[in-house]
Amino acid sequence: MLKIGDNRYADFRAEKHCGRGIMSNGLIHAPTGPKRTPGAGVVQGIDPEAHPEHQIKYTVPVRALCEFTAKEGDLDLRFTPTPSAQEGIAGHGVVTSRRPANYQREVSLAGEYKHLLIRGRVDGFDPVQNQVEEIKTFRGDLGAMPDNHRQLHWAQVKIYGWLLCQKLDLSEIRLALIYFDIVSKKETWLSETHDVGSLKQYFESRCECFLNWAEQELAHRTMRNEALNSLRFPHPSFRQGQRPLAEAVYKTASAGRCLIAQAPTGIGKTIGTLFPLLKACPRQELDKIFYLTAKTSGRKLALDALTLIKNKEPALALRVLELVARDKACEHPDKACHGDSCPLASGFYDRLPAARTAALAIGSINGGDGAVLNKDALRAVASEHQVCPYYLGQDLVRWCDVVVGDYNHYFDLSALLYGLASANQWRVTVLVDEAHNLLERGRKMYSAELDQAAFKAMRRSAPMALKKILDRVNRRWNELHKDQEHAYRVYSALPAKFLTELQQAITAITDYLTNNPTGINRELQRFYFDALHFCRVSELFDEHSLFDITKVTRNPEKSSVNSVVKKNRSCAVLCLRNIIPGPLLAPRFAAAQSTALFSATLTPWRFYGNTLGLPENAAWIDVESPFKAEQLSVRIVSDISTRYQHRERSVSPIADLIAGQYKTMPGNYLAFFSSFDYLQMVALLFRARYPEIPVWEQTRGMEEAEKADFLARFTPAGHGIGFAVLGGSFAEGVDLPGKRLTGAFIATLGLAQINPVNEQIKQRMDAAFKAGHDYTYLFPGIQKVVQAAGRVIRTHLDQGVIYLIDDRFTRPDVLRLLPAWWKVEQYKTREAR
Repeated sequence: MLKIGDNRYADFRAEKHCGRGIMSNGLIHAPTGPKRTPGAGVVQGIDPEAHPEHQIKYTVPVRALCEFTAKEGDLDLRFTPTPSAQEGIAGHGVVTSRRPANYQREVSLAGEYKHLLIRGRVDGFDPVQNQVEEIKTFRGDLGAMPDNHRQLHWAQVKIYGWLLCQKLDLSEIRLALIYFDIVSKKETWLSETHDVGSLKQYFESRCECFLNWAEQELAHRTMRNEALNSLRFPHPSFRQGQRPLAEAVYKTASAGRCLIAQAPTGIGKTIGTLFPLLKACPRQELDKIFYLTAKTSGRKLALDALTLIKNKEPALALRVLELVARDKACEHPDKACHGDSCPLASGFYDRLPAARTAALAIGSINGGDGAVLNKDALRAVASEHQVCPYYLGQDLVRWCDVVVGDYNHYFDLSALLYGLASANQWRVTVLVDEAHNLLERGRKMYSAELDQAAFKAMRRSAPMALKKILDRVNRRWNELHKDQEHAYRVYSALPAKFLTELQQAITAITDYLTNNPTGINRELQRFYFDALHFCRVSELFDEHSLFDITKVTRNPEKSSVNSVVKKNRSCAVLCLRNIIPGPLLAPRFAAAQSTALFSATLTPWRFYGNTLGLPENAAWIDVESPFKAEQLSVRIVSDISTRYQHRERSVSPIADLIAGQYKTMPGNYLAFFSSFDYLQMVALLFRARYPEIPVWEQTRGMEEAEKADFLARFTPAGHGIGFAVLGGSFAEGVDLPGKRLTGAFIATLGLAQINPVNEQIKQRMDAAFKAGHDYTYLFPGIQKVVQAAGRVIRTHLDQGVIYLIDDRFTRPDVLRLLPAWWKVEQYKTREAR
């Protein structure tokens, strides 16, 4: 990983065409040479005014062309979920392995129509049989496939047929759809013979349906790029630290590299990363920017920044889309996603074109509060046109310039944005906000869990048709843990027999749901999706994961992870637990033209580089803080231990410390603890001993309204102590500038609990990086501490105090992880008294 030095841009527009690389003057120049091969919806070619002999081409993949022009009727997910990517690849391999030696696999094809360039890759061609083959993998009852799905498949193979006839100068060709059942390994053939004239007519009719839209998109891309070339920074000047961040983002985007940027709170990281990437779009021929966040608050900041940029540039027609989770967008959560159940699914594809046009008209507005397609704007359009807002949003990804969403949308196992970018060969750049969260989120994305207690509850209400297969699954489940004496155990191999039985259950449930589309058994559906995810994650199992079983006994006194359990009195939780997501995230970083990960807490960078799978040539920048040491008093309370065995003894001095600081400097304070139990111990004593000081507490499972009420107590004129848990909702992403927050007390190093699971993680980290304790406990813990402390100083005008309560904060290895601009002093409660 390379650290970015002090070479800076004098001006973002100071560019010349030279070879790619960091030049001595600090500029990164764009590459020369031929134009890239663009993806779907991309302008290709030369300016026709300068070179009228050339025609600008709009490139569209065969699949995208067919989906746009041939999809009609209902949205229908009954014949889903489709096989996983691994299952699909394996299925294609099985089918093509059965073909003769002269069979041609993965044949690349391309053709033109007016100013369209259509390209794709057909699965296979048998020159002896003169047959082009499109292979589709599936599970379940093929007869239940909706007609509009099959029509789409025929549209694709017809386009491929024409392109192949044109390439090989054929007068006719046989078209074959091959449906491969991934469970039974059987092929179902559907074939038709077409002459070249009928295929040409079909091809041209599809292209004509798309031409007007292509012309609109060409015009939009031209206007967008012209406006971005002259885009000005939306504020009179950069904040201190903001310009170095923006320059680093621009440099790495120009070089096509990954950047990891540690930048302090308050410098304007959101606009400091978005602005340079928008400037880079025309020169780097970027199709889209994906801005990914861990929390809803991060999405709002990005949308607000993009709205500001659009308001400042009347000529900028930039389409901005917010993606939200399906459960947050669904208008009919009690209904299934097909036309027989949900009114918004019925005729969805017939109403989609009008809804798409209306949405993009809003998204192309130059300026104004309605200029971004946030969830409210999208919902309004969907309501007007009576389509599903969630699936309307998925369609609009193809036509928008900036997409703001969650980490899951790009990094998850079945991520929408990554899938579309790969399929359409888009050149995208990815921004990862608050990137310190990506490690834990990445682990969750590639982990899976099955709870036997929930399974048994579901089995009691399951349809009779599924009883036998579910009973077999339960028997296999019991066999897995019948000889397990301790509550927690790690197994070296996957449970092959259990997985086989689980796959058969998935097939049976798929058939049942297909044949019974109207009645939804929520427990059965939940198990179905959990089982699918478990099987897909099992395909990724390697040395970076654990397979463990936790037995949960009915006797609460025997529920400890370390306890010995009685046979036949427990259920088991099966977990495929990802420890190091880096190998699974690495292809996502590689697929992007450039990536920038940024946060106030990314120290040490090697920890994040190793665990997240960042490229070897990733660049690193530590942006200097705009804040001065005089603004913040950082005191390490070195005569208190918050270790678990010392916790009770620490309660009284911590309560007195908080009260003493409050009486010296009345105001609003946050006090962070390692757990709710610890929090309540201190809060209980504090209330009893200092009843005159207002206190409010974070509680388990707070609703959004309760969280808002908690933060509402922090007013400029307010006084009191807010008790919270480190790493929780109030320890990051909370902005309390000025007198809304005077200081913070952090009574923990944030170290994870020592338990069998974390000790297993430590072993894997030690084996991979020779730093098991630091990677499992120390680095994640201090990151939480610094994040929580970052709530205190938000602007250059703020003043505040932080107490780090534990003697371990004085250790050199801990001090090295604290922000460099802090001036730390030791403090003893005994001396204070």
